[in-house]
Amino acid sequence: MQIETRTLKVDDYDELVETMRRAYPQMSEYVWSKKSIAKLNKIFEAGQICITVDGKIAAVALSIIVNYDEFGDDHTYSDITGNYSFNTHISTGNVLYGIEIFVDPEYRELRLGRRLYDARKELCELLNLKSIILGGRIPHYHKHSHELSAREYIRRVRDKEIYDPVLSFQLSNNFLPIKVLKKYLPEDEASRENAVLMQWNNIYYSKKPNTMQDSVIRLGLVQWQMRQFKDIHAFYEQVEFFVNVMGDYKSDFVLFPELFNTPLLAPFNNLSERDSMIELAKITEEIKMKISDLAISYNVNIISGSMPIFENNDLYNVSYLLHRDGRIDEYRKIHITPNERKYYGMKGGNEIKVFDTDCGKIGLVICYDVEFPELPRILADQGMKILFVPYLTDTQNAYMRVRHCAAARAIENECYVAIAGCVGNLPGVNNMDIQFGQAAVFTPSDFAFPSNAVKGEATPNTEMTLIVDVDVNLLKDLHYNGSVQILKDRRTDLYETYLK
Repeated sequence: MQIETRTLKVDDYDELVETMRRAYPQMSEYVWSKKSIAKLNKIFEAGQICITVDGKIAAVALSIIVNYDEFGDDHTYSDITGNYSFNTHISTGNVLYGIEIFVDPEYRELRLGRRLYDARKELCELLNLKSIILGGRIPHYHKHSHELSAREYIRRVRDKEIYDPVLSFQLSNNFLPIKVLKKYLPEDEASRENAVLMQWNNIYYSKKPNTMQDSVIRLGLVQWQMRQFKDIHAFYEQVEFFVNVMGDYKSDFVLFPELFNTPLLAPFNNLSERDSMIELAKITEEIKMKISDLAISYNVNIISGSMPIFENNDLYNVSYLLHRDGRIDEYRKIHITPNERKYYGMKGGNEIKVFDTDCGKIGLVICYDVEFPELPRILADQGMKILFVPYLTDTQNAYMRVRHCAAARAIENECYVAIAGCVGNLPGVNNMDIQFGQAAVFTPSDFAFPSNAVKGEATPNTEMTLIVDVDVNLLKDLHYNGSVQILKDRRTDLYETYLK
């Protein structure tokens, strides 16, 4: 047996009529005219789909594209088809409207209807249309119309108390009932002239014309070797080297580690840890603006790890998001480690928010922050798709805390998580002597992602870059169709996480 899905041709008309009459024996006089099939094929060939079994027409689906706002949710079949003229079809419309689907009863066990629906969904995504809408028949309604309203019938079919061959099938294919359409198809006596307005939303739809191609985002992670610099210009040279490399590889983001500029503490080693950090904070503004210039010059968004700032006699650990269009955002580390409090007297920030970038919404937390699941959950509720985590860990067990928590955040928040840290040793700088790190990008754990939920990882304790592509459309698909749907399945009737 050979099954093929292809575009319907006018030459298929005779077989189409035979198949349609077998599919609708009670409506055998209402068959498509050859003139109608020819016009549909002419105005929208890709929307007319058939499935053949051993070369014989076994199933057919017909569609048009409409500007749905002109019709709204209260229309008839005649309205939507322009009284069967199909003059309502417009290639610049926003909705794929299904006007016919049928399967030869001889082949219904082959699940050909599902193949037709899948082909329609693929077409809807390819054409970047907002949704598929159709008026679905309810052919078993006549058996219950004497005791149930159409609305109650739909509810019971949805709850699987009643089986309807059309409505049950559409519900199983992720179509949602919107409303009952009265007098939709007058010749449909079995449905008592009713239809159910059904809708399937294209989760990939975007007003951007190239949304399917624009979904892949390239992340560049810097595994930064701690080293002495003779002056700040040598530090800038090293930063620019990595930005240049990432720019050449067309990265959308470059992530540097937490406190990656602390080699510049060396001249202040005669001071206390807090006082030396205050001295380092005095050049943070200069470093920020220099890296912002690099972001613009190399056309890449840069997350500048983190650096200290001194404000109103308080020290903060701050990361800057330096957009390639020149905008600058900042995030202040919320959760301060005991070490940071003891040696530097650092204070935590008090603002939690996602950042809008040219690649969508991202989140940013610093090291210890990722060990508190509430924080990334709040960001996920605000639309975050990628979470960046610059970190600085001295020992392997400290690194593993960051790594495992970051991996958990990716799974529970249906997002990507990128982490980058410093490596190597830094003698001669108080409290910055040893580092352990391994940059990595973590994913959710489902079929569309790597089986170990790790998209990429660097060699531990070696200065290098890690460049990884992530596809945000996979996150959309996971949210709606994943094996588990964590964000949707939360019991918000029992608990919730919210921002005060």
